[in-house]
Amino acid sequence: MKKIRQQHLRKPVTPELLVSPSSPDGDLGSECPEDRGNWTGRLDFLLSCIGYCVGLGNVWRFPYRAYTNGGGAFLVPYFIMLAICGIPIFFMELSLGQFSSLGPLAVWKISPLFKGVGMGTILIVSLVAIYYNMIIAYVLFYLFASLTSDLPWQHCGNWWNTELCLDHHVLKAGNATFPVNTSNTVSPSEEYWSRYVLHIQGSSGIGDPGRIRWNLCLCLLLSWTIVYLCILKGVKSSGKVVYFTATFPYLILVMLLVRGVTLEGAWKGIRFYLTPQFDHLLSSKVWIEAALQIFYSLGVGFGGLLTFASYNTFHQNIYRDTFIVTLGNAVTSILAGFAIFSVLGYMSQELGVPVNQVAKAGPGLAFVVYPQAMTMLPLSPFWSFLFFFMLLTLGLDSQFAFMETIVTAVTDEFPYYLRPKKASFSAVICIALFLMGLILTTEGGMYWLVLLDDYSAGFGLMVVVIATCLVVTRVYGIKRFCRDIHMMLGFKPGPYFRACWMVLSPATMMALLVYNIIKYQPSEYGAYRFPAWAEALGILMGLFSCLMIPAGMLVAVLREEGTLWERFQQASRPTMDWGPSLEENRTGAYVASLAGSQSPKPLMVHMRKYGGITSYENTAVEVDREIEEEEEEEESMM
Repeated sequence: MKKIRQQHLRKPVTPELLVSPSSPDGDLGSECPEDRGNWTGRLDFLLSCIGYCVGLGNVWRFPYRAYTNGGGAFLVPYFIMLAICGIPIFFMELSLGQFSSLGPLAVWKISPLFKGVGMGTILIVSLVAIYYNMIIAYVLFYLFASLTSDLPWQHCGNWWNTELCLDHHVLKAGNATFPVNTSNTVSPSEEYWSRYVLHIQGSSGIGDPGRIRWNLCLCLLLSWTIVYLCILKGVKSSGKVVYFTATFPYLILVMLLVRGVTLEGAWKGIRFYLTPQFDHLLSSKVWIEAALQIFYSLGVGFGGLLTFASYNTFHQNIYRDTFIVTLGNAVTSILAGFAIFSVLGYMSQELGVPVNQVAKAGPGLAFVVYPQAMTMLPLSPFWSFLFFFMLLTLGLDSQFAFMETIVTAVTDEFPYYLRPKKASFSAVICIALFLMGLILTTEGGMYWLVLLDDYSAGFGLMVVVIATCLVVTRVYGIKRFCRDIHMMLGFKPGPYFRACWMVLSPATMMALLVYNIIKYQPSEYGAYRFPAWAEALGILMGLFSCLMIPAGMLVAVLREEGTLWERFQQASRPTMDWGPSLEENRTGAYVASLAGSQSPKPLMVHMRKYGGITSYENTAVEVDREIEEEEEEEESMM
């Protein structure tokens, strides 16, 4: 009897004041939205972030940017910008998502006046998702084309080749016997890409898209089908897929690296890639290029990091994860440079031309130069298949993040209606984006892809990130934000993060924005120059995401009451339900905003409900004490 009495006394008592709709005893339980869900494995989140950040840009942008901006010397501004801009903003996004368990739209309960920032993010991500999946479709096309004993871009003499076509085998034989004029010639891989895959000769420009290339259309349909099947059950399904898609590219990258460095002339390319030219560090362009590489490589501002973190448990150590992902991303970029330039060095020796004449960035590297280099290797179809399979897995991870961001953002806004039908809603989004991307499968589709790539995530994305940083630190308050992190992780961010969030990060991004505006150059694709109307359309595309911010402000102000200034003040404050989503995590000041809470000492009531004191509840006691001290200071000042 004594034991039974002791067990009865230990049983936590649920105060009636804190019974909420989500309580099992509540009468309103049936009206609650379906649970968002969480990652099902310990490594799901970490691998998803690695897969999201390590994408196509690590392979086809970083190596080219490094060698054109001082070689090995480029690593100096690269790591400095990573410390100033990359790591702090990365940690801020993860903190916002994990603390609130909300997507990129609903997270603006932190300050409803700026909900337009979230709307701008979703617009940018939607545009990027359209053309990014087209790139995956190109990769699938080349992947299937590699399933042959003789690569179709290895020789001239096909129906798509012209008399200007000259392959390297003829070039080598010619150099040995008679002089061959290589000027005004085109490689077989370049004609295969432009005249067969794109069939760009069927279009006169962006205003003349031509016919749909049905083979590309089917590849695009396949890529959207793969993406949908992987995000069908949200993070529960995509979190399992990344165990393969986030790790397998490293295996292929190491295989390509080992094969590359063993080729004759490989060190010629690596020397070209890493030879430091420290005089470049005096140029502002190099520092801007380093910041841009960090900015786009880590994927800050796209909402993917915030979305992934929103599915974490409340006390997940995102501080550790931040450094693992950001530094791992940097190391991967450097390794990719070795893999790429070792092969380019071999290729330049085979062709008898300098490395800078074969080195390219972007699609030119992935679909022209590297495929041509593959034809020079023994077992070329095998190495070609491996390379494009690596690009496929790198691209899919990022596309998963884009789609999860869009779906999560909208379902969090309408949880009662859309969350139970998340699979159907995901299908609707995939079909809509597929239909909007059909123009990219036409003969002039590459022109539209270049326009989307240049403008969809340009200055608009920078404005979104700058606004997020300023709102969190200036409007919401750096002290309050650090206190939230303290409640979540058990410690406050140090002076390094505070200095970056308050001054260094926004100042650097503003400098990037100003530089991009001053150094604006019209879009071009090869020798083709885009017409004025296309440039205007691209600029409007970027501006539209920025205009979401004042539009959101207008809506927020109109919903409030009082004078204009009072409306602005009310709309800029966090909503009553802002804070941790689970009641057991709503300690400190956030207990007072629980449904039905009227207690003058909400933390003590909360702790009686959920049992004994843990280390995190000790943190909550400290937070409560800080709040009381701040309130006393404010009263004394008044």
